[in-house]
Order: sequence, then C-alpha cells, then structure tokens
Amino acid sequence: MARRLEGKYALVTGATEGIGLETARQFLAEGATVAITARSEAGLEAAARALGRDVLCIRSDAGDLPAQRALAAELAAHWPRLDVAYLNAADVTHRPLQDWDEAAFDRLMATNLKGPFFLLQSLLPLLADRSSVILCGSVSAHIGLPQSSAYAASKSGLLSLARTLSGEWLGRGIRVNGLSPGPTQTSALRKLGLPERELSDLNQEIRELVPLKRLGTPIEVAKAAVFLASDESSFVVGTELLVDGGVANL
Repeated sequence: MARRLEGKYALVTGATEGIGLETARQFLAEGATVAITARSEAGLEAAARALGRDVLCIRSDAGDLPAQRALAAELAAHWPRLDVAYLNAADVTHRPLQDWDEAAFDRLMATNLKGPFFLLQSLLPLLADRSSVILCGSVSAHIGLPQSSAYAASKSGLLSLARTLSGEWLGRGIRVNGLSPGPTQTSALRKLGLPERELSDLNQEIRELVPLKRLGTPIEVAKAAVFLASDESSFVVGTELLVDGGVANL
C-alpha cells in the first residue's frame, strides 16, 4: 500500500515536542521528506535524535521576520518545491489582561500571527501546485477561556488568514486550512511555572471543560494533520478542522 505522503516535501514549524514533533514523526511514517524548525538548538538536536538523520533541522525563531525569509531560502536551497507547510510554532502565554505589557503582547503576536504571515509570503514561490498549507489554530478562538485573551486573538487572526489566503491562492493550486486542537496532553502547561499541586488542579479543570472528559493526545492531532496534508483532503479548502473533544460545539 502506498504511503499517504510519498514523494511530498513537508515543513513543520515548532516541531521539537508535543504536537509538532508527533506530526513530523507521522509525516515521515507516511513517506514525506520533512524539515522541522525551532528556536532552541538543543531542542532541534533532541528532535533529530528522535526522528532520525533524514530530517532537515533548521534553527528559526517564528517571531523574527528576517528569519522567515532565511527559512524559505534554506528550504529552496535544499528542495525543488514545498508540498506541505504546517505552521505550528506558537507562544502559548496565558495571563490576566491586567498583567500584559506591550512587549509581551508584541512577542506573542509576532510568533503567532505576524511571523506566520510573512513566512507564508516568503514560502509562496516555493509552494507547489496542489500543495497544502495547514495553520495551527486553537479551540480558544471559539470560547471565552479566562486568561487566553491575547493567545485566542492571535489564533483567531491565524484562522481568518487561512480563509482569506484560500481565496487568494486558489488559482495557484494551494489549499489552506486551519487545524485547531483542543486541550491536549503536552508540556505546554508546565511552561506556566505553576507548583505541581496547582498544575494538577489546572489539568483537572481543563478536563472538565472537555465533553469527552479527557485531554487529547498529540498523535490524534497529528493524524488530522496527515489527512489535511494528503491528497485525501483535496476537496477540503478554506475551512477549520477542530480536534477538540467537542469543546467548541457541545
């Protein structure tokens, strides 16, 4: 049986852990040639060990504009085209509105919206006819989750970009879709710096938000990304695939 991404060149940004790392692993398993990015050199080295030597690892800060142009240029130097771009890198900072300052807000928006916007601009000449662009949104764009104001706004903007670029690029054979995870079992919550007891309580609160009463897993989101990247989704364009355990709709 032919693998679903055989012969495709695929980029996954923010791919050293969690959903990004698992998506890169699933893309490789389905036959794709894969490049991954991250800000951390140590993270890239660990991901390369996990994924194997065939992965192209590129150090790149998703919120730095010159880095987006450099990333596109490096891909063009290695590959003849780009068939799949999964823009997954994100700043997941959550805090009460009164605790935000302009610098932190700008950093989050640069990583989650401005950087991806200009990365797509830079990748456009490389994107193949019949390529797939997947923008990682979030169920937070659909619900009023406390402390998610800046994060949810950035993801709402990214999902809007998926729709508008779908219309703009349709004639070039480029499909753009959003992929929005719900609460997923990753290390993201640990980055909040909470004591273990508070972290456990927060995890329980999040589970209670999910109609399925559990967190999702990275592989569940990654399998959805494989579908959007493959030719199986050739009639899917300009939409959002929610992998959220029913949070947004139930």
